[in-house]
Amino acid sequence: MEQMLAARLHVPSRTLRIEEVAKPEPGPGQVLVKVEAAGVCLSDVHLIDGTLTPLLLPGDTVTLGHEASGTIAETGPGVTRWTPGQRVVLYAGEVRDGVTHTRGVDYDGGWAEYALSAEDALVELPDTIPFDQGAIIPDAVSTPWGALTVTGAVRPAEAVGVWGAGGLGVHAVQLLRAVGACPIVAVDPNPTARERALARGADLALDPADPALRERIGAATGGAGLAAAFDFAGVPAVRAQALSVLAPKGRLVLVGLTDQPLTVADGTRFSYLQQQILGHYGSDMPVALPQLLALVRGGRLDFSGSISGELPLARAAEAVERLESKAGDPIRLILRP
Repeated sequence: MEQMLAARLHVPSRTLRIEEVAKPEPGPGQVLVKVEAAGVCLSDVHLIDGTLTPLLLPGDTVTLGHEASGTIAETGPGVTRWTPGQRVVLYAGEVRDGVTHTRGVDYDGGWAEYALSAEDALVELPDTIPFDQGAIIPDAVSTPWGALTVTGAVRPAEAVGVWGAGGLGVHAVQLLRAVGACPIVAVDPNPTARERALARGADLALDPADPALRERIGAATGGAGLAAAFDFAGVPAVRAQALSVLAPKGRLVLVGLTDQPLTVADGTRFSYLQQQILGHYGSDMPVALPQLLALVRGGRLDFSGSISGELPLARAAEAVERLESKAGDPIRLILRP
């Protein structure tokens, strides 16, 4: 049986190992993709450090990686829509029996030489878009896209705040610029992240520890506050701060994941102002991915600046460590199998 390399996480011990495993074979309705690029996400770090645990994984070990692009290597029985050699981006998950399973969490992902996919859980990657940029779109870009266009329903000329200008938040700033939000306020304790947010289109970049933060947001919005605020950090203090600068009928969208309690300090004020708190997870892949690929292909968006470095698959642990320690303040690191 043919073998391949894969970065496998043993969940009970939280041990990441590069292993030789059997190269998968596509079954009915499946395709096998030769992985060309795979993104390293903070969610991968959280799976390794124990902050996140797979809910639907049948065994105790999984190949990580929910951001992947590549070429069709083989097609399974009954598959007619794909042919070997086609360039593709894999969805970050699949719906099975009405339940969303996340790639690289609930089933084997893209940190491998080859990855299996349902035939309807991937999309063609245009020749003009490199594999590295294509790989990061299914999460680093499509998650903020879904958060701001669907869950947060941001309209042109609305004042919007983004807390956490890391791998997802910096793309949120870029996407908010594309949909016409104004002003866009980025909030991050890291000076490099703030500078990056300004370069991607933020009108204002603030340190959350700035005692004048509320006043500065008030001045930027004509005293109205933010129509929408997005928490990409998953930090309770962030949520409290964002709520404090929301406009009447403003909505707080929770994108960053945390197991910590959510607290509304003044429930009466919250209800009187008719504010909303909305949970967000992932995106509607069949809608979001084609939209984003069209915008990249049409020159409206460019994510080349989001690729902070590339490493071979065998150095996956090093990539994880670099992301965890924020060495060089990476947006997205890419693994090349």
